[in-house]
Amino acid sequence: MLDFSDAPKRATNLNLNGRLLDLAREMNINLSQTVDRLLAEEIRRRYREHWIERNKDAIAEYNARVEKEGTFSAEIRSFMRKE
Repeated sequence: MLDFSDAPKRATNLNLNGRLLDLAREMNINLSQTVDRLLAEEIRRRYREHWIERNKDAIAEYNARVEKEGTFSAEIRSFMRKE
């Protein structure tokens, strides 16, 4: 999946809600770590959404084929059932 752990840090400027920033500082929240973590989560979420959207036709075709033909393991599972 997406791994950002080895990427170098870069300076940036952000405009943040002043009250939130004050509270974060009072609570000793590391802004860089928090923003990195939340941004990575959002990027992964959007990446998944876009992947699903790009592949929805193939997913639908696969699901229809499984519905019609079953899966490879279905035969094995029926063999292993006690009758």
